[in-house]
Amino acid sequence: MFQLGKTLVSEDIIEKDFVCNLSACKGACCVDGDAGAPLNESEVEILKDIYPKVKPFMRPEGIKAIEAQGTSIVTDDNDLETPLINGADCAYVTFNDKGTALCAIEEAHNKGEVDWKKPISCHLYPIRVQDYSEFSAVNYHKWDICDDACVLGAELQVPIYKFVKEALTRKFGEDWYSELEKVAESLRK
Repeated sequence: MFQLGKTLVSEDIIEKDFVCNLSACKGACCVDGDAGAPLNESEVEILKDIYPKVKPFMRPEGIKAIEAQGTSIVTDDNDLETPLINGADCAYVTFNDKGTALCAIEEAHNKGEVDWKKPISCHLYPIRVQDYSEFSAVNYHKWDICDDACVLGAELQVPIYKFVKEALTRKFGEDWYSELEKVAESLRK
């Protein structure tokens, strides 16, 4: 771990390689697991505001889940998350003609309907950020469904922090990312 400003960062994000391989995993991270995508309070409001523009990109099952649960939920542990369809798929998941999971929010963004790309937790993946009162922990979340992404990342020699550059910059700012690059350069020597 090393410190950058008010963050403690795992060396794994520099040392490990990763590039999403949707042709192999088919977007399993959006449909596997037992929880929705983690959200922060500002994202809860954004989801409420953009839902009417995202809804046309959604599956009927997702619309039904949101109409029953809301655009976000509060878990028993008081965490904020996207709702699920029958305890499985994220309510915002949709599928292309090859059966690959896609995000309806991101689809709406790509079509120019909304300015917001998707929840930061999704955009950052495989990085997970845990906020504490004095700092944020920035860690690599290893999940076996992403083994193909690790293989592809190694083949292409793309470390995690480079793969999620846009998301890290969105979360922590350009100056923070610039400092991360300096640390990465010194660690990779």
